[in-house]
Amino acid sequence: MNAPIRPFESFRVGERAEYVRTVTEADVVDFARVSGDDNAIHLDEAFGKRTRFGGRVAHGALSFGFMAAAQTRLIGAGIIWLGASVRFTAPVRIGDTVVTETEIVEIVADKQLIRVRCTARGRDGAVVMEGESTVKALREVGAG
Repeated sequence: MNAPIRPFESFRVGERAEYVRTVTEADVVDFARVSGDDNAIHLDEAFGKRTRFGGRVAHGALSFGFMAAAQTRLIGAGIIWLGASVRFTAPVRIGDTVVTETEIVEIVADKQLIRVRCTARGRDGAVVMEGESTVKALREVGAG
């Protein structure tokens, strides 16, 4: 399903959307394969048990992808990221359900910019990632 295209003028500060995903073994293995990030902390339980995490953890970049999914649900198509920053605050493990919420916190109408804040929560509601992004409305080629 493709995200809808919204007119820039329709966005409002305070709008929110969320993306919910339970992280599976396949998600972690597929992400490692596609991204090339085959760090043992993500793929080797024995290695993970010897770390401060006490076991494997999902890629932080996978959680960052959940931010992109939540943001797409919030603002739709026709928007591109200009920049983003995130802070990972707790591990995400296979089997954890991550609820990622985004909220429009600022609109700069004359530049067609939107600033979006994100919070992802995992097991027991613990914050696993916080972030912010700045996005810009695209003009389609041939559009007014």
